Amino acid sequence: MQNRFTFKDSMLFLLVGMVGLLAFLSMQAGDRLWREMQKLESKMSDIERSSDGGGGAGLDEVRRELAELKTAIASRPINIQVSGVATSGAAAPVASTDPMSEEVASDGGEGTDARDTGWARPGVEIAWQDTPGFTTAPEEVPGYEVGGEFTEIFSAQLPRITPYLSGDVYSRRILDHVVESLGAYDPETLAIRGVLADAWQFDPDGLWLRVHINPRASFSDGMPVTSEDVRWTVEDFIKNTRIEAERSRSTLDMIERVDVVDDRTVEFVFNKAVFTNLDYTLGIAVLPKHVYGALEESEINQSTGLLMGSGPFRLEVMDVENQWSPGEDVVIVRNERYWGDEKPPLASMRFKVITEPTAALVGFRNGDGDMLTPSSSQYAELRKDSDFLRENAIYKWVNMRSGYSFIGWQCGRRGGPPDGDWTPFHDKRVRRAMTMLLDREEMIRNIYAGVGVVSTGPNSPSSPSSNPGIEPWPYDLDQSRALLKEAGWEDLDGDGILEYQNDDEYFSKGTPFKFEFTITNSGETSDRIISYLVSQCSEIGITCEPRVVDWSFYSDMLKRRDFDAMIMGWSANAPESDPRQIWHNSSILDQGDNFIQWDSQDASDLIDQGRGTMDRDSRMLVWHDFHSVVHDEQPYTFIRVSPWIRFINRDVGNVQTYPIGLEPGEFFRVAE
Repeated sequence: MQNRFTFKDSMLFLLVGMVGLLAFLSMQAGDRLWREMQKLESKMSDIERSSDGGGGAGLDEVRRELAELKTAIASRPINIQVSGVATSGAAAPVASTDPMSEEVASDGGEGTDARDTGWARPGVEIAWQDTPGFTTAPEEVPGYEVGGEFTEIFSAQLPRITPYLSGDVYSRRILDHVVESLGAYDPETLAIRGVLADAWQFDPDGLWLRVHINPRASFSDGMPVTSEDVRWTVEDFIKNTRIEAERSRSTLDMIERVDVVDDRTVEFVFNKAVFTNLDYTLGIAVLPKHVYGALEESEINQSTGLLMGSGPFRLEVMDVENQWSPGEDVVIVRNERYWGDEKPPLASMRFKVITEPTAALVGFRNGDGDMLTPSSSQYAELRKDSDFLRENAIYKWVNMRSGYSFIGWQCGRRGGPPDGDWTPFHDKRVRRAMTMLLDREEMIRNIYAGVGVVSTGPNSPSSPSSNPGIEPWPYDLDQSRALLKEAGWEDLDGDGILEYQNDDEYFSKGTPFKFEFTITNSGETSDRIISYLVSQCSEIGITCEPRVVDWSFYSDMLKRRDFDAMIMGWSANAPESDPRQIWHNSSILDQGDNFIQWDSQDASDLIDQGRGTMDRDSRMLVWHDFHSVVHDEQPYTFIRVSPWIRFINRDVGNVQTYPIGLEPGEFFRVAE
């Protein structure tokens, strides 16, 4: 039989020709890129030879251009599928029996492309991730416009904005826009998703995590994000005990080492299986080694404004010699080099501090800010004010970051061991008595305008980590007096002040019950808290001496353990928080966040047990037992759990209240 050249054959011939042409064009483009890269390398050599030490700025620029070219070349391959045969402008890959070598839809459409799996461990599932983008696309919202500035008013002064050294909620709001992590929680689903990571593998036994970095990822100066940046961030920055990053060290203690597999692949090896191994490790914000690694530890510890990363915004002025300092507005601007699919609509975001609530509200209404966290009384007063609501929107919702407020009692020596003085609160009976002399329901009604519910412990009542069987300690002055007497405090001389009845290692007999209460200046709310606490203490013979300080003072005070009692709040940064950072006795050391120095071995053992319990339901039971220990010992007097409340100018568009909070990177200024 004679073979005939059919229409099908001609189409196949045409397709093969097209593939060849595309491959040829791809190779030509690649050759041009390599020639450009060689020119830059030659240019850099010439500058190095001629600069004689004076061409640093020129070299940096050439290096950035060279890095961008290398990134472009690495991410350039063109993949075409023709009847199951793939070509990428290079040799066609051989079909693999590796179960991880799979074809997946590139964009959810009909086309597919073969994803590189050479970086992965064979036989372990790969979690592929999309390039980060908006949750709610701003351009699809009416009034969309690019440009303009958004200003948020903070109610407390930031002491610093250097990553890992700044620990307050205000600095975190800024850092989230500038420094990116390998992964983050989805604003809507709270599932972990990739940011710098475009894929990962997680050991089924929880003992290792291999992460692949998106080849497009780069820092705001154009330098690529590499595996070495990740390794350095963990091992040479966070784990460097000479750097004041104890807060992060305490939550990443499960990382044994970080191995660089290749330029874009890094593997974390864990010393134990902990329920946070995946989420917390992916949550590591990656710092540029070429910037921070050039500094001494002392320079980093003393810094206030060393902020640089790969995020959609960058610090307006990042100058090691002339850093941002407390008292100045923090301004971040759109990173025009941002590597992600979507750049933010806003040209800049500004964060300014007005600590006095009335002045902050006046400033907000006068246009000095676009978003304000109001006091409870301001919310109660303005939520039905039609004039106010014409120009501003009020948002009130419970989200992952809804926190709790508390009074922390110094359980150890003030100033730390061995020379610090004991406070009366080393005794759990005294701490429980202090809780029972405070009517928290009344505090919420009269101080917080009825906003919130009484907290029972270290988790929101809606969290599965919270023990549903625990009720708040009741307001009971008689029981409070009885507990104080049992602990050795009684009015011995009839002057109305409690004195210590014993003579031991803690106090001499006759020592009056007097303590200092530290609080930040937040206007009428602080005044009302002070007035109520002083009055209630006086009722049973305790002298409370208020100390009002600026928020910027708090960080240093907590590190030095220099207080008797203080008031503060915690908010979560994960759907399920690891209690080790705040409550474990190991976090008493090295300026950790157990600044009340609560040394409970029962609690620490339960924390260790819970962290190592991988089954979620079983872990919740451990957390319930831990909650019971905290409730019994009352290292904190838990006051209230509150929703988020925000006043936002109606000129700001695309404000979405997510389970994770807000995403200001999606905001825009509404077109007039």
